[in-house]
Amino acid sequence: MRNGRRRIWDQRHAAAGGAPAAAEVLRENRHLLPARGRALDVACGRGGNALLLAAAGLETHAWDLSPVAIEALRAEAGAQGLAVQAQVRDLVADPPPAQAFDVIVVSHFLERALAPALIEALRPGGLLFYQTFTRERVGAAGPRNPDYRLAPNELLELFRPLRLRVYREEGRAGDPERGWRDRAMLVGERIGD
Repeated sequence: MRNGRRRIWDQRHAAAGGAPAAAEVLRENRHLLPARGRALDVACGRGGNALLLAAAGLETHAWDLSPVAIEALRAEAGAQGLAVQAQVRDLVADPPPAQAFDVIVVSHFLERALAPALIEALRPGGLLFYQTFTRERVGAAGPRNPDYRLAPNELLELFRPLRLRVYREEGRAGDPERGWRDRAMLVGERIGD
């Protein structure tokens, strides 16, 4: 199963063009980042989040299942003169160690069983920036399989132990032609132990 998924993502990353972009949750809330510290981009893909974190001066690690994505990230980081420690790593089989990071970013990746490990991987005062697709959709973006999409307010439940700093999930309320639809975002802080 993992090898099949790896092949699919290798193909997608090989076909992708243009520079990778950071997720909205990180771009819009960049002002919350610490001045220094250790950051992790989870399931990083071609590394838009990792590049932003490294440019912000953080010691940046980026992990993904796809060797193609990791090589693309290494090349882009080198071209921009940024230090990113990019590694092929299966997060499900090998989650991050406890209290290892000041910032963790996850975008468009949903493995519910990893939520406790992600919380544990934050140091006290550490921030989790998380964004992914919701089941309440108004457009066609994101996975078709509802197992890879969040139920209403599920992101809040998964990361309940964190102190909420930012949350956005608009669902189908109001004018569906406007706003930030089909996704949820959260920034949560781990309070000292």
